[in-house]
Amino acid sequence: QVQLVESGGGLVQPGGSLRLSCAASGIIFSINTWGWYRQAPGKERELVARIRADGFTTYADSVKGRFTISRDNAKNTVYLQMNSLKPEDTAVYYCSPYYASGRAYWGQGTQVTVSS
Repeated sequence: QVQLVESGGGLVQPGGSLRLSCAASGIIFSINTWGWYRQAPGKERELVARIRADGFTTYADSVKGRFTISRDNAKNTVYLQMNSLKPEDTAVYYCSPYYASGRAYWGQGTQVTVSS
């Protein structure tokens, strides 16, 4: 059974930074591509970043240059460093193994609120 535990969210002022973590279990972490997703109120969940097993990363245009995804296979953990945060980054953030089929697993997410 895949279990995902996201943490690190909180309230931050515009321009601030947060580092999110996602600890995974019940899955072979190292061979998977991993993604960070977010869902803002009234909007659909969107993929913001993903990292392949070889470390190759891709980002949504809205976060490119501000967010950095990374992984630690020894800890079965994927991270999202978020800098220069904007109010429009406010959302619940989730991680999931990324599959081209669209299959996903969801944890409880972590709330990020960017507000002055």
